[in-house]
Amino acid sequence: MLAEMRIQGLGVIDEAALELHPGFTVVTGETGAGKTMVVTGLHLLSGGRSDATKVRAGAAKAIVEGRFAGVTGEQALRVLSDAGADADEDGSVIAARSVSADGRSRAHLGGRSVPVGVLGELAEQVLAVHGQNDQLRLLRPVEQRAVLDRFAGEDVAVPLAEYRAARQEWLAVARELDERRTRSRELAQQADLLRHGLTEIEAVNPVPGEDTELTEQVKRLAAADELRDTVTAAQLAVTGAADGDPDAPGALGLLAEARRRLGGADDDTLREFEPRLAEASVLLGEVGSELTSYLDTLDADPQRLEALLARQAELKQLTRKYAADVDGVLAWAEDARARLAGMDTSEEALDELAARRDALGGAVAGHAADLSAARTTAAAELGERISAELAGLAMGQASIEITVRGREAAPEDATAITVAGEVLAAGPDGVDDVELLLRAHAKAQPLPVHKAASGGELSRVMLAAEVVLAHADTVATLVFDEVDAGVGGRAAVEIGRRLARLARTHQVLVVTHLPQVAAFADRHLVVDKGTDDGVTSSGVRSLDREERVTELARMLAGLDDTETGRAHAEELLGAAERFIAEAAGRGRSEGRRRPSRRRRKEGT
Repeated sequence: MLAEMRIQGLGVIDEAALELHPGFTVVTGETGAGKTMVVTGLHLLSGGRSDATKVRAGAAKAIVEGRFAGVTGEQALRVLSDAGADADEDGSVIAARSVSADGRSRAHLGGRSVPVGVLGELAEQVLAVHGQNDQLRLLRPVEQRAVLDRFAGEDVAVPLAEYRAARQEWLAVARELDERRTRSRELAQQADLLRHGLTEIEAVNPVPGEDTELTEQVKRLAAADELRDTVTAAQLAVTGAADGDPDAPGALGLLAEARRRLGGADDDTLREFEPRLAEASVLLGEVGSELTSYLDTLDADPQRLEALLARQAELKQLTRKYAADVDGVLAWAEDARARLAGMDTSEEALDELAARRDALGGAVAGHAADLSAARTTAAAELGERISAELAGLAMGQASIEITVRGREAAPEDATAITVAGEVLAAGPDGVDDVELLLRAHAKAQPLPVHKAASGGELSRVMLAAEVVLAHADTVATLVFDEVDAGVGGRAAVEIGRRLARLARTHQVLVVTHLPQVAAFADRHLVVDKGTDDGVTSSGVRSLDREERVTELARMLAGLDDTETGRAHAEELLGAAERFIAEAAGRGRSEGRRRPSRRRRKEGT
């Protein structure tokens, strides 16, 4: 939620700090005091277009800061993570936007400089501003469909997931078929090259690690004479002359002489060396035997050497073409076989792939029909519930219709499928276009809501929708500007009640001029206008209960300084407080008893 907002140098506001209630916060003030600058600040904080004319006269720049606490949701957290935003010690995140007098704009998130669009991405997840001059979130066709899906819950989520899975497989097969057909000549050439390579490799038939082993064998055979001299000399040094020449004793003979002399010494200390020399003799004897065995296996075989060199040349031909070593050549062959399996461009293979594509397309069409049916059912219920809310918002003759229509496929559309005899475009979210229509009265033609409603009516339609969608809407903070335009009396009270009810599940911020709405707020902020040396400036302050009575009396009819006006304001505030208390009690009771939407439909 938006816990705090600071504005500096924006319009008539020199400097102001707004501490927002987690429930319902209302902003009031006299005409021209600068209430709309609060909404303007929120627009800037949401990544909206900057306007240098909004910078306060004489100020170098306008600055808006917002502190968001308790940010949750996968998408919002991803935005923060991707931006490298750092949270404060209390876990909140600071977003800031500045607009200089020359029109330059900068944005910061969590202490990091970010593109302005990043603030917009975050705002889409945590903040929704509804006002007469806004491109309202719920007026976008894509958002209307998403809202309907959230309202429907699992009734739509299940067929939507099945549709998306089937569509993904269908598109993959269709792409493969199209690629094989359009690239048949190229694929055939590639297949010939792969087959040629496999033929070469299979003819040589290398085994893993063969090239390394061959290198060692070739080295040994090529240096057989040199190795024989080395081994013979080493063997002579260990065992001595073969004829037992006493002038050429080996290490074993010398050790034997040392053992004889020490063993016969008349000294216990010297005799202790003899067992250790015996161990050395055993070790040297083993070395001598192994050298003899190695010498027996060392044979200069020119024919074998020639055969090994020929085999080595065969392997080198493969490693020059396909990989750095034999293991790499074998890996290339395995990959080539896999690639060849997907390059079959024969008529039989293409026909088989086309049949699979058509079967999957039929499955996608079936899932799309189920999805459209679920949306149509949910749309009827959602339209009825929004219409019921409008009855209490001075729009008793108006009703909402939510249409679910198939989206016609364009010519040559690769995602075209036939559903119930219609050729429709199978998008990632189905084949449906969802539109919110407003019927001004029973005999009126239903029109898109942004065409049929005035600015004030549009805000009330959005309010009614938000109340109905309170438990399905993922946006934490809702802002309404001029939601009460053109209404008063009983209708204004009903707007206040609905906003109070909405504030039980969302943070709600409302800019209003109606006391009937302001009385229902949890926190009341007022924008005061003053003049200093001929310069008009405004600030924002929070009101206590006594000050609220005074402000409500002023809003009623400018009667803040009369007993009648204050009595009327006191009565209005007391009635609102009783309604809030009763609603809170009912909410706790209903929360224990109310079944889910799916269970209500099933009658459980």
